[in-house]
Amino acid sequence: MSSAAVLGLGPMGRPIAGHLLDHGVDLRVWNRTASVAAAFGDRAVGRPSEVRAEVVFSALPDVDQFDDVAPDDVVRTWAGHGTRHVVVLSTTSRDKVTALQDRLQGHGIALVDAPMSGGDAGARAGTLSLMVGGSPESFATVEPLLRSFATTVEHLGPVGTGTAAKLANQVVVAATVAAVAEALDLARRAGVDGEQLLRVLRGGLAGGVFLDSKADRMLTGDHSLGGSIDNQVKDLRYAAELADQTGAPLRQARRTAELFVEAVERGLGGLDHTAVHRVVSADRPPGDTGG
Repeated sequence: MSSAAVLGLGPMGRPIAGHLLDHGVDLRVWNRTASVAAAFGDRAVGRPSEVRAEVVFSALPDVDQFDDVAPDDVVRTWAGHGTRHVVVLSTTSRDKVTALQDRLQGHGIALVDAPMSGGDAGARAGTLSLMVGGSPESFATVEPLLRSFATTVEHLGPVGTGTAAKLANQVVVAATVAAVAEALDLARRAGVDGEQLLRVLRGGLAGGVFLDSKADRMLTGDHSLGGSIDNQVKDLRYAAELADQTGAPLRQARRTAELFVEAVERGLGGLDHTAVHRVVSADRPPGDTGG
């Protein structure tokens, strides 16, 4: 199995690095906060330029952050020490992915975009779903590494197709979060207990992963991360850009985005996206948690 490095040891990157280690991968890690990387002992490097790995994973928030920590001089150093692939795990725009591909190709490094779905819980469990774009040859190289932390790994086509699929995924996620928030608020106003409603929904056609894993947060008010509202807005903005480029109307997603933007304007952007429930039910009495 190829040697690998993980840049960014946040809620997703840290468990991914752990799974790679558990699968016997020769691993290096870097994080902007050095104390986080120090947990990996001598596998931690102090600067991105010190990375020595055939495959470099970016678990940074977006391509912008990757560009900041891996400008051309750093990428050139990697290439000189045998790096052949960079895998972007972030949710980003198709334009940014293709621009990064062009930059890396100039140094003889291939790009794979493999954005993740499944959240921090999926990262910890090693059960992420990955939507992969890249050449067949690149996919064959990185697939064993991807399967060390994901149970669904789908090669969709050339670079950019993984990103497009993830944006489609985020359209569904955002709509689901907003719909559950509105359903709970409607039920509360009609005198229906929120916990009972969720039990009923889980047993029927409305059931799904979000209801099982995160909907309770709307009742308890626990909106620790998770995936943030800020990121949800970012992802929907990228989806709208792709829709404009492809001619997709994306009517519902654009309306859903307005709700998340309002949450940001109310100072909730750093909370888990389930906190959009606070916007939907903003006129509830103080202390009412929707039970």
